[in-house]
Amino acid sequence: MPEERELMKRQPPKPDRPYKPAPRPGERRQNRIYSVTLTGIFVNIVLSAGKLIASILGRSGAMLADAIHSMSDFATDIIVLLSMNGTPEKREEERRHRYDRYETLATVVIGIIFSCVAIIILVNSARSIDSILTGTRPPRPGLIAVIAAAVSIVAKEWLYRYTLRVGNKLKNRAVITNALHHRSDAYSSVATLIGIGAARFIGGPWIILEPIAAIVVAALIIKVSIELIMPSLSELFERSLPASEEHRILEMISSIQGVNDPHRLHTRSLGSRVSIELHIRLNHDMTIDASHQVVVDIEELLRREYGPETLVTVHVEPLAPIGWQ
Repeated sequence: MPEERELMKRQPPKPDRPYKPAPRPGERRQNRIYSVTLTGIFVNIVLSAGKLIASILGRSGAMLADAIHSMSDFATDIIVLLSMNGTPEKREEERRHRYDRYETLATVVIGIIFSCVAIIILVNSARSIDSILTGTRPPRPGLIAVIAAAVSIVAKEWLYRYTLRVGNKLKNRAVITNALHHRSDAYSSVATLIGIGAARFIGGPWIILEPIAAIVVAALIIKVSIELIMPSLSELFERSLPASEEHRILEMISSIQGVNDPHRLHTRSLGSRVSIELHIRLNHDMTIDASHQVVVDIEELLRREYGPETLVTVHVEPLAPIGWQ
């Protein structure tokens, strides 16, 4: 019929692909963290491999130290990526707690390994300086080492700015910390470029700057290792957050309407997450729905501040009216 054909023309065409709902805000946030971290992993893998090759072909101990420093950034990228692996809704809490312990232990092991490598670099660089001071002149580093250091500075500075912008937007401490590691790698490459450049293009007594640059970078590796090890050891022993942070938590909760006398606060660091448990008092005549909403407000406030995977346990107690025995 003409009418039916006309009606079919007016109907919108069927989509070629099945409809997929848009990701939820939490999923979009996690996808952004995955994206920026995977970008950092890719850049650090390429830089680490390139610097390692350049250190061999260019005969540069400073470039070798810089390559190890890039590997330490790669390790922190992996740790951030593992910390985003799943949420409390996706796995049982006991299993998640055990996973956090493994993640923290792995961080300690990584920090110890990099510390040992840095110490070896320090010893070898000190021997090179001693040889130079006693009259031995090592060969000048190759041009490839200079080029690798310059490329590293540009790449790591870009990666720092990109990662910091995403971390600030998402208010994710792990991503922001990772951005600072990228900036420290850029600084180490500056020291490497100065040392290798002076040894390459000036030579003579200035060749001593190359092992000095290696010592500077090795010191930065040790600094990064300590920053990995010390907080992780605190997490393994499940130490509480600093007293100033706990006081701030109590102030935030007290600002919520209806909350009285927040007390018995107990905090713990669990890998990349924080566990917060406390008691509050609510008016004794408050309805169950209203009491539940207060608890939800507390959970949302703390998870906005410490991350969506923060464990929050709130115990509600009745606030007795004045004169009530």
